[in-house]
Amino acid sequence: MKNFSNTYIFIFSAVMVVLVAALLSFVAMQLKPVQEINIRVETMQNILHSVHVQSTTRNAEELFHQYVTDSYVINPAGERLEGEQAIEVDLKKEVAKMDRIKNLKAQVQEQRVSPFKAFIGRIFTPKQVDQQAVNEDIQQTLSDRKLPVYVVQKDNKSYYVFPLRGKGLWGPVWGFISLEEDMNTVYGAVFDHKTETPGLGAEISQDWFSEPFQGKKIVRDNTFTSIEVVKGGTDASNPYGVDAISGGTITSKGVQAMLYDCLNSYQTFFEQHRN
Repeated sequence: MKNFSNTYIFIFSAVMVVLVAALLSFVAMQLKPVQEINIRVETMQNILHSVHVQSTTRNAEELFHQYVTDSYVINPAGERLEGEQAIEVDLKKEVAKMDRIKNLKAQVQEQRVSPFKAFIGRIFTPKQVDQQAVNEDIQQTLSDRKLPVYVVQKDNKSYYVFPLRGKGLWGPVWGFISLEEDMNTVYGAVFDHKTETPGLGAEISQDWFSEPFQGKKIVRDNTFTSIEVVKGGTDASNPYGVDAISGGTITSKGVQAMLYDCLNSYQTFFEQHRN
């Protein structure tokens, strides 16, 4: 039996690690275009599903171009952003911008409502929060927001589809919601998740959960309210609420927060297009 020196073993191990890493990187690069195509097709399927058009991976793109007559990107002021494509907007980055805005607003609000905390902050923090600078940062982050819009023509009617992304119990949740021309009534919705609990929070991807959203309203007395996902259930006639998932309360509330946060960003757009 041949004995190998420690140096030989170390060099051999290092070379193998480098080779395996290079091989994995090569495979990942080769598969990336396929993965991007799959994600794009799945997005098209979900958009179609939100307006009650069923599709498969084979016909999704054809149906998408048949029903989606326009798509564009706007900012929170409702202005179109030239050179941007709705389907290419990274919603994960957009959610991060929303989180940043929330954190910045919390910094300002904390100092406004709690002088004692502000005083303690001046003692233990090298530099007090500059409220003007924070407000400028908030406005800059807001102006950088990219909000996709998809316009669907179906049965001689127009529907508007908006993407959603938020946080569930164990990871991200996402989906699409379509509104009728009044920019108030939900026409359809579809939700999905990454790692929610099977049989509980994972049920948001089932039709029985998403179907009750149809016909619900997001505006009450001329004020945007979104839709409440009610723990313990709600009356079917309630135009502003749907049933939460029994045993999946946190995921259900994650869907509720996602709807409010994402649709809230479109308020100016809704007002501009409301009939």
